[in-house]
This record gives sequence, structure tokens and C-alpha cells, in this order.
Amino acid sequence: MKILVVNPGSTSTKMAVYENEKPLLLRNITHTAEELAPFDAITEQQDLRRQLVLDELQQAGIPLEFDAVIGRGGLVKPISGGVYEINRQMLDDTLHGCVMHNHACNLGCLIAYEIASTIPNCRSFIADPGVVDELSPLARISGSPLMPRIAIWHALNQRAIARRYAREIGKEYEDLNLIICHLGGGISVAAHEHGRAIDANNALDGEGPFSPERAGSLPAADLIRLCFSGKYSEKQLLKRIAGQAGLNAHLGTNNMREILERIRKGDQHAQTVVEAMLYHIAKNIAAEAAVLCGNIDAILLTGGMAHSDYIVSELRRRIGFLAPVYTFPGEDEMEALALNALAVLQGKREAKVYQ
Repeated sequence: MKILVVNPGSTSTKMAVYENEKPLLLRNITHTAEELAPFDAITEQQDLRRQLVLDELQQAGIPLEFDAVIGRGGLVKPISGGVYEINRQMLDDTLHGCVMHNHACNLGCLIAYEIASTIPNCRSFIADPGVVDELSPLARISGSPLMPRIAIWHALNQRAIARRYAREIGKEYEDLNLIICHLGGGISVAAHEHGRAIDANNALDGEGPFSPERAGSLPAADLIRLCFSGKYSEKQLLKRIAGQAGLNAHLGTNNMREILERIRKGDQHAQTVVEAMLYHIAKNIAAEAAVLCGNIDAILLTGGMAHSDYIVSELRRRIGFLAPVYTFPGEDEMEALALNALAVLQGKREAKVYQ
């Protein structure tokens, strides 16, 4: 089975070609600010990014002959986890019904569907998008009926890491209770109970620990007063929630390598802010321990920041008493997408219908 994987990000488009489980091609196509500047909405970048993917295939001498094209899922309506065949309803919701249009993940299903539609007998999928919602009924209730809790989290990578860990210890993901923390530009923390993420934060725009570029949970009354202060527009304040927030707001950069180097050279302010971020991450992980009533098989740390011994050791110091802590640095998203598509093509898993 030949599978094309398309994973759009804010400044790059990752693509891969797999033959069954074997990667034949891995590419990370970067996009400059100047290249993307003409587009007001991210979905307007569809034609550009699709053509760049096709150009990479042509340059690599790979014919446009695939059994499936799978894309990163977008911010559509909340759905249960799994693999979904892309249909017209999903495309319409991505283009018109999606509240957060300007997120690059929304391009995944659009590009995958368009490429697949030009190939005979080729299917198109997404898998475990960030809006996977398996929250328990209690987790949905906030202190205001106007604002029920929702989950927007790194479902694809967290699930991939969970299954990888389960394989390594000779068990099934569905047999385990895990707390998984994705440490990236956004930070998501989820409690996985026997194959379901029964609690997870809205890591995109306003819940959980602050991160390199997101504010996380904020004092609600102060935020309301700021909204009515007349000092900022709605667009400016939304940037202060996601983008120009977190470490970026405190330290002027979201580049963790740069920040860690500043700490190494004795920047006390940078060290204090990073330690505050790690404090809040640990606090949120510990909160998920209460969700699982302390019945935790392991805590898994993943994402780009998990490469840092300093970050991992500080988190381990604070949360190691809860359960064994294991690290899986980086992301397994490309392989996870390919294996999800392969499982459907081989009849091991059934594609769900988005509706």
C-alpha cells in the first residue's frame, strides 16, 4: 500500500510517502513570511501548499499513484478519536463552519482530499485531529453554563506515543491509565483511561499551563477588564492569548533553544519565567492524577521540549512521586498518520463517517 501524508504547520508543510510501514520520502517544506504574506486566510494557501507537495513528489521521481492520502485533521466540530474518511461535510465545516479558520491544521483535509480526488481508487483520510473529544461528563462542566469546557489538544501525537509505550511494555493502550503531556509551542495535558482521553485542556486558546507562545489559564476578571479597557482590539487580545503570549510575551522569543542558552549564560529572569512555566505544567499533570484517582501506570512526556534534559529533570523532580515518568521527545505524527491510513486499507480498522 502506498500512502501520501500531508501535515501542514504554520510555517512549514511536512510530507511523507510510505509503502506500508516503510517511509520512502520525508520532506519538510518551509514557507517564508514573505511567501505567505499575500494570503489573508490560511485556507487561501491551499493551492500553493498543494502544488509544493506535488513538486516534491515530481523531483523525487515518485509517481502520483497512491492508495490513500491522509492529512492532519483540522479544527472542525468535536468528534471521537479514530480515522475519518474525508467527505463533503468535513470540507464544508473546515471552510465555513470552523470557528478557528486561521490555523494551518485546517489545510490538511483540504489538500489530502484534493490530491486524492485526482488519483483513481485513492481514498482520503484524517486521523485523531486536535478536536477529538472523549471528555467525561464531569470534565465538560465549568463554573459557567455559558462556557462549557472543550478539549483542543495534541490528540494525534499523544495517541501515537501512548500506543508506542504500550507496545514497548507488551501491553495494549486500552489496558493502561496514562497521563501524557505534549510539550511544544502549545502544551496539552490529558488523562487517558483505558484508551479514552477523559480529560484534556484547551491548549489552543485559553486553558492549562502557559507555554512558549500561549497564555494558558488567566485570571478571568482581569481578562474581562482588559477587554473593556479600550487599550486593545479583539484581534490584539486574541494574539495575547495565542501567539504573543507565554514565554514569547515575557522574554521576547518562543525559541526554547535560545531561552535555554540565555539561562545557561546566567539570565536569572529567563530562568525564573521558565521555572514558572514548568511549575504550572507540573501542577496540571498532578491535577490529572486526581482525575484518574491516583491509578496511573505512567506519565509520558513528549513534544519538542522533551529533548531538554533541564526541562525533563525539573518536571520529573516535581511529578516523579505520582508514577514512573518516561520521555518520548519530538513528534510521531507522520508515522502515526501513515499507520492509521494503513490500518484502514488493510481492514484492521474501520474508517468513521464525519457528520
